[in-house]
Amino acid sequence: MSSDSDDRQPRGEVAYRKLLAAIQHGELKPGTRLREVEVAEKFDISRTPVRDAIRRLESDGLLIHVPRQGAVVKELDHREVIELYEIREVLEGTAARYAARHASELEIAELEDLNELMLKSGDDQIKVAEINRLFHQALYRMGNNRYLIDALNSLSNAMALLGGTTLQYDGRPQSAYDEHRDIVENIRAGNGDGADAAARLHIRNAQRLRIRLLRNVLGENGLG
Repeated sequence: MSSDSDDRQPRGEVAYRKLLAAIQHGELKPGTRLREVEVAEKFDISRTPVRDAIRRLESDGLLIHVPRQGAVVKELDHREVIELYEIREVLEGTAARYAARHASELEIAELEDLNELMLKSGDDQIKVAEINRLFHQALYRMGNNRYLIDALNSLSNAMALLGGTTLQYDGRPQSAYDEHRDIVENIRAGNGDGADAAARLHIRNAQRLRIRLLRNVLGENGLG
């Protein structure tokens, strides 16, 4: 059933958002083939907006066209994963540095509220991951640089190809909460260097867990 907000959006946008969320939440895993008819039935949307959404996701680099198969969720190799986290560390560190210059008390309070809500979401991995995403998007906006925001949002979409979340590890929601808190405290203090360093450390810790997660997947598939 469509929500009221869905009803107010163009059907192509609805299809795009739903497909993007399915990739972000790991429902559509890398290597999965997308068939227009099946997607249209799943989301109760006609094929035309689904086709438009698939083309848009191909343009975003999240889907690739494979001969005789059609649209397939892109699979990242090990080097691409490393590169994604390397550039994310640089960009998020910069966003945190800028936020220390520009953030209002209201914006800082929003980060704190989201961080608390993430921790309280407990074992609901999808909810924890979604609130974590909202935290980082709020941080991007606080940097107050439209080109940086565009770059980070594009990168965030690419990160969806990783599937799942490093927050699934025991203890990671708590450590991520602590790392978020360090970022926020440095922003509140107007400490650009400290905010940058805290954000970079947060991404490096996530990268280590991601590499471990990928190693476990390879082991389960007999490739480790």
